[in-house]
Amino acid sequence: MNDILIVDGYNIIGAWRDLKALRDVDLQASRDALIDKMANYQGYTGTRVMIVFDAYTIQGIEKKMKQARVEVIFTRKNQTADERIEQLAIELRNINTQIYVATSDYTEQWVIFAQGALRKSARELEIEVNAMEQQVRHQTQVVKEKQPAMRTIFSKDITEKLEKLRRGER
Repeated sequence: MNDILIVDGYNIIGAWRDLKALRDVDLQASRDALIDKMANYQGYTGTRVMIVFDAYTIQGIEKKMKQARVEVIFTRKNQTADERIEQLAIELRNINTQIYVATSDYTEQWVIFAQGALRKSARELEIEVNAMEQQVRHQTQVVKEKQPAMRTIFSKDITEKLEKLRRGER
């Protein structure tokens, strides 16, 4: 089964302490940080991730792009992220796909239930992402510890000669 996670971008940014603090200083940086976290999540879980941001009061048409392999959608004028998420849940629904929507908007959670999607609260997603990041750090540390250091591979004599070559000495 193919899993798709649709993220209500500003809702998640407003709910996660680190992203909210960053948003208060630099909105674009908070969006980029969320996208980076979701790109890592996508790579780790294999779940297709789409992030929807409101462009509700901004003139123009819907803007779609891929950033770090994550699909990012800015809604068109007069369309909320909730409305676009509901459309996506309908468009992407099929027998081989399980759709999850990450939002803490209570009303939106009930609407997406009606579309056959499952919800993840902002807190649930944050716990999942933090656990994933911790697991990746742990796995990286284990691999690092198993790899021998370069200086243990060569004898002291060879190591000294290589160091002289590195420094340009003969």
